[in-house]
Parts: sequence; C-alpha cells; structure tokens
Amino acid sequence: MHWPAVCESREGGAAHRGRGGNRTMPPPFRIAVLGAQGVGKTAIVQRFLHDDYSEVVVSSKTRRVHISAAVLNGHVHDLQITDYPAISSFPVSSLQEWSDVCCRGIRSAHVYILVYDICCFDSFEYVKTMRQQILETRVMGSGETPILIVGNKRDLQRGRVIPRHSVSDLVRKSWKCGYVECSAKFNWHILLLFGESLRSMGCARCKHVHATIRFQRALRRERCVLM
Repeated sequence: MHWPAVCESREGGAAHRGRGGNRTMPPPFRIAVLGAQGVGKTAIVQRFLHDDYSEVVVSSKTRRVHISAAVLNGHVHDLQITDYPAISSFPVSSLQEWSDVCCRGIRSAHVYILVYDICCFDSFEYVKTMRQQILETRVMGSGETPILIVGNKRDLQRGRVIPRHSVSDLVRKSWKCGYVECSAKFNWHILLLFGESLRSMGCARCKHVHATIRFQRALRRERCVLM
C-alpha cells in the first residue's frame, strides 16, 4: 500500500493559517533511523526523500538530519528524519546523549525505525539489543514510544537467514512492535514503512487512529544537514 507524495512548495499552501492570519505549524515528528553498519539505513532514507539509490556503500560516522513533511489528518507536520551511524549502545542519559555527537537528539525521537539486513543474523541481533536498550533507558513520558522493525534487502530473499514468519511473530506478538520488510534497491515498501511509522505516532498523538497520510519529499538537497 502506497501513499502519494505531496510535492507542493511549503510556501505555496502547505502551512495553514491560525487565528488572525498567522501561519502555524504543528510540532515536528522526529524519526530516528538506527541499525548496524551496512544494513541500508541511508539507502532507505535516500530512496524515500529523493527516490534515489546507489550501489556504493558509504560508511559514515556522522548523523544526517533530513527535513521533509507529511499531511496527517489534514494537518501538515514537519518530519525530522535522523539517519544515525551504527552506535555501540543507546545513551542511558541526556548527558551521555549530548556528549556524543553521533547520538544527539536520539532520546527525544517520537518513533524509532530499527533496520536490519534479512541476510545478516548479526544485524538482527543488533536490532534486538537496541530495542531492549531503548525500552530500558528511554524517557517514555506520558505515552509509549513506538518502535518499527524493518527488514531491508528483500530483493535478496534467497539469502534470508531467519524465516519471515518467525521474525514477524516475534516482533508483533512478543515485542508488540510494527514490522515491515522492504527493498531500498527496488523501492519496495519504502513509503509503506514511513507511513507505518507515522501511523504508529498518530495512534499516540492524534485522535483519529486511522490517519490519512501524504508525504512531501525533500524539496532541496541542502535540507540535509551533517551533524
């Protein structure tokens, strides 16, 4: 299932007017994308934002912050999508979070997308560990922070190391998380996984559970910031 992309200019009507003609915007949705090195986190983000894919694997030790937008239940929300490098552990405190430049902002995310490679068992173990650390250290506040597990490289299905139904049952029934498989290479289920991430946030932050979602792709490349 796909949602159409909204490509109008932000200044051309994406923002709505509040009382007295002032433009108001709801607070941004902060999405953190995490996973072991080489699972395709950056490829997924680039495919979603720019409909672009490269076979070249670029190892990065910096976080990349991207700005996009989505229309959720008739309201435009900024999306702050942060592509984090493979971190050794989830920061246990705000002090640790801000002392490591790679982890800044990670504890304040509204949803976590944990990506693994369906052909790499170790990458799934990384996701398992990261999820547990998030649950143990994350400041939940008044509501539960959604976690979406994503199995990338579905195009390499024959090399799968764990049966799909086993992972799906574990994630959905035991972990109570969302689960999506995708292929960044062939642009399969990329919009679906970001739609599911927004829907999971919509359940906690919006009155209407069945949210209508449309996406606005990144309009300018300089909206990606290396941090």
